[in-house]
Amino acid sequence: MKRTLTLLLGTLMAGAALALPAVVDGEVRKVDKAAGKITLKHGEIKHLAMPPMTMVFSVCDKGQLDWVKNGDKVKFAAEKQGGQYVVTSLHPAP
Repeated sequence: MKRTLTLLLGTLMAGAALALPAVVDGEVRKVDKAAGKITLKHGEIKHLAMPPMTMVFSVCDKGQLDWVKNGDKVKFAAEKQGGQYVVTSLHPAP
């Protein structure tokens, strides 16, 4: 029983790791704090089958927009939620 639970837990953890969105490099082109949107020039986002481009994303937390400005290099993760692309994490690029 203990072995079965260990295998089950390991399988669940591996599946969760695969489901995490990848972190992508981007450059801030525009910030709209009032609307909770950010325009990013980004590289390929494989898990969304999206080629490199510049596009507008919503953000899950408007507070993420407090520190960014046009021209900033960032690392971000995005997901498709309710038919729109949403930035779920946003950090300064090193």
